[in-house]
Amino acid sequence: MHISEDTLKSLLDSSGLIKESEFDVASDDAKRSGRAVTDVLIGTGKISEDHLVEVLEEYYKVPIVNLKKQQIDIDVLELVPELYAKAKKAILFECDKEKGVARLAMMDPFDYETIEYVRAKLGMWVEPRLMSTASLRYGLRQYKKRIGVEFGEIISHNIRESLAIAGESDVAKTAGSVPIISILDTIVEHATSLNASDVHFEPLEKELLVRFRIDGIMQEIVSLPKAIAPILVARVEILANLQIDEHRVPQDGRFRFEMEDGSNVDIRVNVMPVFHGEKVEMRILKNSARPLTLTDLGLSSDAAETLAEEIKKPHGMILVTGPTGHGKTTTLYAILHILNTPSVNITTIEDPVEYEFPRVNQTQVNVKAGVTFANGLRALLRQNPDIIMIGEIRDNETVDIAIHAALTGHLVLSSLHTNDAPSALPRLTDMGAAPFLLSSTVNLIVAQRLVRKICTSCIGSYPIPADMKRLIKDQMKALGDSHIKKIPETVYKGKGCNVCGQSGFSGQIGIFEVFRVSDAIRSSVMKESPISEIRKQAIKEGMKTMFEDGLQKVELGVTTVEEVLRVVRE
Repeated sequence: MHISEDTLKSLLDSSGLIKESEFDVASDDAKRSGRAVTDVLIGTGKISEDHLVEVLEEYYKVPIVNLKKQQIDIDVLELVPELYAKAKKAILFECDKEKGVARLAMMDPFDYETIEYVRAKLGMWVEPRLMSTASLRYGLRQYKKRIGVEFGEIISHNIRESLAIAGESDVAKTAGSVPIISILDTIVEHATSLNASDVHFEPLEKELLVRFRIDGIMQEIVSLPKAIAPILVARVEILANLQIDEHRVPQDGRFRFEMEDGSNVDIRVNVMPVFHGEKVEMRILKNSARPLTLTDLGLSSDAAETLAEEIKKPHGMILVTGPTGHGKTTTLYAILHILNTPSVNITTIEDPVEYEFPRVNQTQVNVKAGVTFANGLRALLRQNPDIIMIGEIRDNETVDIAIHAALTGHLVLSSLHTNDAPSALPRLTDMGAAPFLLSSTVNLIVAQRLVRKICTSCIGSYPIPADMKRLIKDQMKALGDSHIKKIPETVYKGKGCNVCGQSGFSGQIGIFEVFRVSDAIRSSVMKESPISEIRKQAIKEGMKTMFEDGLQKVELGVTTVEEVLRVVRE
């Protein structure tokens, strides 16, 4: 970026958005971690990207463009090659041949070398526009739309070649053939272009079904001939360093996939024997993404403030609860990101390590090598940690060690499977935790679910229907005590557009229940009071339930009533 750090510091200080001292701390952190100072400022929540772009607009004297609100012709976009656009962080979004003017969205509008390259290539005058990182990501995703158009053609072509070699006896050799490699690469590229979190290969009686999980919802993508199923599974197993001749037991692995644009994604693999063959689940882990702030996750200002206060305590336990696939690990990593300073020693035991974290000592569970949560945790306590993260509390032994770690001066972070926050305390008691020890160690419990966000490009409002009001009232009745004063009269939904693939939704956000363990709650735990009594006391002390938090997001137009009800009823 053609702006010095001193100039940026001066601009931000004069804007009143951050203080000089805050900038200096972010600058030191950026040098240690090898990141840009702007990424550190945004990642730590000191400044929003929208505010940063507004400050830079005044400096560059170039208008801001939001590519999400632009209709970008794929043929215009591809006049600038994808690899060049990614390297230079520049997206060509308009091209007026009659006037001889092209408009180029840029992260750095003073990059005259890129402007001159595009001008010479097109033979047109180039007008730069300033864009945010979100706009850049959206623009780069548009290149992948061509994959969506050609997906069926590529798969069909390679299936014909794959079927021709499917009869070969050497499975390893067949799995390394060009058509099979091309099919898998195309599927993974297509999944990442759609922001899918998971890819499933599901063997049926006469076909292999490929499904993606997009924004938490499973979608059927393509059906492949059954004959290539074992070869495609073998290809995945080879990449993940698994045994291709083992078909009776589940296998877990991991591999790094290089995208066409040169970037990498880590893919976690599980292969499971099922009735008609082997089912493959691939979790796409975007390890290059910056850690989310508490606000990014969807925590309200009050909830984020409560959480920020509790994680400053030098010892005790903080738990994040919810079903699989609802963002517990992401929340734990967001907390670690805040706590990750040079003055503390952070160690983790995870299954698996999903994201690589700078300056954090991460250990992965390996049952074959004898590393379980329990004995791994016992070993890392000898590593002189200040903060410990346990990926998940699963058994009595892990509970016992975690509680004693929290009692002996460590801050312990972990996750648990419960329906809501108050239920975590009786659940730990059921797992063998002594109530008097539990009441002394647990500081805070966060329960969460993920809901789909309404697409901002096609959002529309409408009066709330009577049947929806009734559903909300039924849920309020089931909750009992709550802080809901009134049901919103206006709600929102996405109409469907090209940006969201006609679904009306784009991305996900959390709804939360932040439960601070007060003295009154500790007393109830000691008495082994029923969950209903603990929940009632928590609500009395100000705890907002997940449904209440979700309803607030409905009123703000972030999500829909149907989405909130879908996840809180699970």
